[in-house]
Order: sequence, then structure tokens, then C-alpha cells
Amino acid sequence: MPLKVFISSVSCSIELKKRQERIFSILQSKKIPFECVDVTQDPADRDLMRKMAGDPTALPPQICNGDVYCGDYTAFDNAIEMEELEVFLKL
Repeated sequence: MPLKVFISSVSCSIELKKRQERIFSILQSKKIPFECVDVTQDPADRDLMRKMAGDPTALPPQICNGDVYCGDYTAFDNAIEMEELEVFLKL
């Protein structure tokens, strides 16, 4: 089952867009399959993202492996720095 990256295609935040692009770039470079779930297209996807994150105010990007929550961008970035991306992604 591929990873799910919850994103927002509608945002005026440059930082959010950079974070999403960095996640995409790293996953693609490592040939890790993933699918994007745009939370701005369906409120049910936003609610699912927040439920999985355990935070009613969670914002994208958030990453899940199937039904298992991996973490947010900060946790993703830390996993890269610690060279533990596969552990973080639960692969």
C-alpha cells in the first residue's frame, strides 16, 4: 500500500508549498511510491488527516503509511537528518 501524503493545493503559504515539494522530491528520488490526498477537495479527507494525526487542528503536509500515521513535515525532516526515513515511513 503506498504512502499517503495529505497536501493542500490551495494555499498562499510559500513555506507550505516548499515543504510539500520537498517531500515529493525526496520520495520520488528514493523511488518510494506515494499518493497525494488533497484536503482542499473533500472535507472528509481533511477530517481523516486530522483524525489520523490525533490533532483537530493539524495542517498539511501529513504523512501516513496506509492507516498508520507517520508524522508531519517536521518529523519527516528530522528523519532525513537522522538517516531514519524508512523507519519514519514504516517501510
